Amino acid sequence: MTSVTAFAPATVSNVGCGFDVLGFALESPGDEVEARFAPAGVVIEDITGDGGRLPREAARNTASVAVLALLTKLGERRGVALRIRKGLPLSSGLGGSAASAAAAVVAVDALIGARSSIDTLIACALEGERLGAGSAHADNIAPSICGGFVLVRRPSPPDVLRLPVPMGLTAVVVHPDLEIETAGARALLGDTVPLADAVRQWANMGALVDGLHRGDFALIGRALEDTIAEPRRAALIPGLALIKRAAVGAGALGCSISGSGPSLFALCAGAGVASRVADAMVESVRAAIGGDPQVYVSSLEARGARVVSTCAS
Repeated sequence: MTSVTAFAPATVSNVGCGFDVLGFALESPGDEVEARFAPAGVVIEDITGDGGRLPREAARNTASVAVLALLTKLGERRGVALRIRKGLPLSSGLGGSAASAAAAVVAVDALIGARSSIDTLIACALEGERLGAGSAHADNIAPSICGGFVLVRRPSPPDVLRLPVPMGLTAVVVHPDLEIETAGARALLGDTVPLADAVRQWANMGALVDGLHRGDFALIGRALEDTIAEPRRAALIPGLALIKRAAVGAGALGCSISGSGPSLFALCAGAGVASRVADAMVESVRAAIGGDPQVYVSSLEARGARVVSTCAS
């Protein structure tokens, strides 16, 4: 093959109570990366969909850094050129840097025929995420590569658990006309957590995982509470409390911030409820923030990063 193109989906991370350890993939949107052999090293030939804002230097781009980690891991001496097509809005809380890194390692792995393990792909993509997010947390990378709903027990070496998704569980994600840089949002969290908040978060985390296993929608709804990150980031999203109330009022099991924001997600028991929740959230976002928010409705059983096209020599 002379080139391979891979797609990696957007992701919702944290999922309320699972800061840095829970995440799930969406069916769309996502990023695409085309990889082909080059004379040497890793080069970025082109990036579209970013308005010229992302770095073209290989050492400063999440996709190329992830690919360099993969080539080094495999002892591959051939060079690779990348073309990146951003389908995700920048600084959206939907795992944009993770999607680019995930698509890049999947494309390059297929190009060189390495058939690397999922753990290897995650570990190498994490090197790109470390650059993009300031730390190597895998709650975006893992679901973007694996698909579905995952729990990251440990990022390095990767220990990722795939969680069951009850039939009908559907996500609504609304992206307001805002941008929040991940590094700045993380800085708001500080280094310590009150013990009472930590205990409540652990309880919610256990309840959410149990609810997923038993298909208990009511328990899932009660567990979608974040006592650690959301209270410290709420001021970044105008009208957050009102938007959450609108989602729950329309039938959502619960609603919270996706990643570091500004995107918001809600979980719903069925596509019909999700449609009503999406309408209510969009209306509330328009009232509180303005602009024309983007909305996505997705199954939680979405596929992860995958090859979408190849070109044979």
